[in-house]
Parts: sequence; structure tokens; C-alpha cells
Amino acid sequence: MTSLSTVEATAEIIRSAWPKQPRAAVILGTGLGGLASHIEVEATFAYKDLPEFPTPTAIAHKGQFVCGALASVPIIALQGRVHYYEGFDFDQITLPVRVAGALGSKLLIVSNASGGVNPQYRSGDIMVLDDHIDLMGKRNLRGGISIGSGDRPASRPVYDSDLAGIATEIGRRDNFGCHRGVYVAVTGPNYETRAEYRFMRRIGGDVVGMSTIPEVIAAHGAGMRVLALSAVTNIATPDAPDLVDALEVVDIAEHAEPKLRSMVIGVLEKACSRQASDL
Repeated sequence: MTSLSTVEATAEIIRSAWPKQPRAAVILGTGLGGLASHIEVEATFAYKDLPEFPTPTAIAHKGQFVCGALASVPIIALQGRVHYYEGFDFDQITLPVRVAGALGSKLLIVSNASGGVNPQYRSGDIMVLDDHIDLMGKRNLRGGISIGSGDRPASRPVYDSDLAGIATEIGRRDNFGCHRGVYVAVTGPNYETRAEYRFMRRIGGDVVGMSTIPEVIAAHGAGMRVLALSAVTNIATPDAPDLVDALEVVDIAEHAEPKLRSMVIGVLEKACSRQASDL
């Protein structure tokens, strides 16, 4: 289990090269790492060079901790993530988020790629998470993982409704498919059966993916505000599902990246135009 001393030691390594306090941390999911090219980069750390940091093995996950400014806001970008299906435990998966919190981030913006189970959605749409259903079969905080003062957070909304509202407004302004809905998290790496897709829709899911929940629970428990954005890469109609492979998912997610970038930049600009306490 990763100790708090490891988290603090890693944070100190980053502070020694980049002494600023980040206002936000952004996790760049499958196919969405291109957002990092729009950051004014001031320091970069490969995950493999940081203590106990897990190194991604999934396609299109670079594995870099990028420090700099986006929309004139000091941020950390986590370029790539690790997944439970890669063999990592939740303690390892959430380590980058806990380090971001130790550096002072008060906001976590998460992006991912997902399959749509809501028939009203279309490939390339963006869903802003209002809630989630956790079917990963394991709880983040089981076994005493320490994430800070909120080790056993109350069952209150995980996703910040104000930030979700800002992101949704940006989608409408830019005239692209944008929804607010429920993300179903599964272990993976296999895609779901038709029966599973039906089940997920019946229990209230709008999209399904294999990530995000460990990070947002850790951030929420540590008192961070959370915004999560999902790029819909295919529509899983049970009787006629889109047949896609991992490379196609990455390609579609990359085409959705400008939409997510617009949302992330807009949220940072609008949130930071308010008092600093808002972040």
C-alpha cells in the first residue's frame, strides 16, 4: 500500500522543479492526451521516474505528469492513466490524484472514452457526468487506503453541479452533442455482452467505461471539486451494437478532443474568473 510519506515525497520532487501551486489537475483519458500540447509546459515527469508511480500499458496512455499553465491557470495534467484491468490496484490507480491533492489542487477534471447505452446519444457526443454506477467489484477505500482528511466521505454528490453546468453551457454554445448523464464503471478489458448492455440501460446508465471512478472517489474524499467528461466513441444498441476495437475507440476519442478541450478551457476560465476560493 502506498503510504502518505510516498505521496509527500513525490510531491516534493515535483515542487523542487515546479514550485507553483496548481489550481486544478486534469486527467487525460483514452485518445485525449492531445490536450497536453495546448499547455504552456514548465515541467514534465515520466511516471516511471516518480516513486511507486504505475506506468500505463493501455493504448494511447503516455504516462506523464505535466506541469504548466492552461488558459493562464496553473495546472497539472496527468497524460494517461492506469486501469484496474491492467493489473493495478486502486491504491496505485489513485496515486497521481493523491499527489495532485498534496500539491494543492482543489479541482479535478477527468476525461474518458465510453460506449453509449442511451439510444439518444451519438458517437462523438460528450457526456458530462451527473452520477455513476460502480460495477467494478471493489471499493477504493477498502483496506484503509488513506486519501487525506476524507478517508470515509459521506454519501453526498461526487460531481460538482456548478462545474457540470458550465461545461454543458459550453457544449450548447459550441453546438455539439452534449448530455448530462450516468456513467457505469466496469472492470474490463473485454467489452460487454448484449445482455449486459440491456442491464446497464435498465439500471439507469447512459454510458459505460472502464475507468474514472477510482480517481473521482479519491478526489472527492480528499475534498476536491470534481468534473468528469466522457467522449462517447460508439453506441451499444443491444440488438445491433457497434463493433469497435481499441484502435477505433482511440481514433474516435481523438476526433472528440477539440470538444473536450473547449470544455476544459472554458471551465478553467470561468471558474478562475471568480474568487480564488471557488477553486
